[in-house]
Amino acid sequence: MATFVTLACWFLPSLAASGVAYAQTYPIKPIRFVLPYAPGGGTDLMARAIGQKLNEAWRQPVVVDHRPGGTGALGSIIVAQSAPDGYALLLVTSGTHAIAPSLHRKPLYHPVRDFAAITLTATAPQVLVVHPSVPAHSIKELVALARAKPGTLNYASPGTGTTAHMTGEMFRIVTGVDIVHIPYKGGGAAARELLGGQVQLMFSAPGAVVQHVRSGKLRMLGVATRERSAELKGTPTFAESGYPAIEASNWYGVVTTAGTPKAVVEKLNREIVRIAQLPETRESFLRQGYEPVTTTPEAFARLIGSEFAKWQKVAKETGIRID
Repeated sequence: MATFVTLACWFLPSLAASGVAYAQTYPIKPIRFVLPYAPGGGTDLMARAIGQKLNEAWRQPVVVDHRPGGTGALGSIIVAQSAPDGYALLLVTSGTHAIAPSLHRKPLYHPVRDFAAITLTATAPQVLVVHPSVPAHSIKELVALARAKPGTLNYASPGTGTTAHMTGEMFRIVTGVDIVHIPYKGGGAAARELLGGQVQLMFSAPGAVVQHVRSGKLRMLGVATRERSAELKGTPTFAESGYPAIEASNWYGVVTTAGTPKAVVEKLNREIVRIAQLPETRESFLRQGYEPVTTTPEAFARLIGSEFAKWQKVAKETGIRID
């Protein structure tokens, strides 16, 4: 036993030292930045903005690799199974690393154990919008209307298992109302149907609907955050409306493969945090409806874990599965 302890005391510092030495030369080859979504849209712009700045800072190509499929599972598995060397990054969201795994009976990957968190990069609250024909100007009025006419109000989402869908289910559970989920193939299709009055309400990130609210084509009733959004100060939170249990946001961040040397993770964290805080990056994010937010690797790992647990609870209560 004494010999084992002596060897361990010698070996562990050697591993730490080798990790630091590795980080000093990292990166020496191209970095693969996997995006588990199709080209186009806000996540694509976010990945490219970060990748371009990493390339400028480190003089190594950063290749954005689109791997859509399986509600984020395809791209996530690629990075989870990559070598733990920091050369495979993954742009993750609340959808890929909190909601989708909670909806599988046998998840294809674990959002915490199979990855090394690097940093949160941005958030976007879920907001509740209704068609102007809906005779409700507050969340309480909408709940009263839904209770008076059960099963007659339809809410759109970009698809089953998306953040918007699960926020709608959380709303249904907490308020006890009977509203009907209508899934579409993407947020654009869902928004078009809401604008046309084919459905009555929708939960969404602000960027997709705020222009229609400003033009009067939609009415925003609430924001699913603890505090009012800086960009939507005139819109009350669900907590202010009497439903503090309804809290949901889209969030975005960067992870790499579990087992990547801590020194490399910390180097990536410092650089991506710096990039996210640049004025031009912040402006780009804000234009897409994202609030730039950064964290330590440890804080981001805790967020992923707590969000995964929260959506597991919603999935269990609703019985929603995608496998």
